[in-house]
Amino acid sequence: MDYQRVARSGQVPDGVVRRFFVGEAEIAVARWEGRVYAMSNYCTHLDCLLSSGHATEDGLLCSCHGSVFAYESGEPVTPPATRPIRVYPVKEEDGEILVRLPPDAAAADGPRRRRLGAPG
Repeated sequence: MDYQRVARSGQVPDGVVRRFFVGEAEIAVARWEGRVYAMSNYCTHLDCLLSSGHATEDGLLCSCHGSVFAYESGEPVTPPATRPIRVYPVKEEDGEILVRLPPDAAAADGPRRRRLGAPG
């Protein structure tokens, strides 16, 4: 599992969260106080897009219902979400943001509603 290029460093300024696709996987990339974080793009509460939220001092804020997720662990620090989001190893090299995703990232981290009717 190698790191894959997601974006140029300048595409994610401090205090911002953006949505990116790596193959079939949809991820949110945020920057807070100079550090870059990568995580699943779907809130575990009601599948809202975390990339529509905000990078805050406390973590990534979901814009739908106010859940906040810790950048490092993905744990919810503010309800209503009670389950963590998945976080990914991320690094910056030569002005590029690189993320390491597991092979199941696209299937495991997509919206739950889309998977409900899928054969199991």
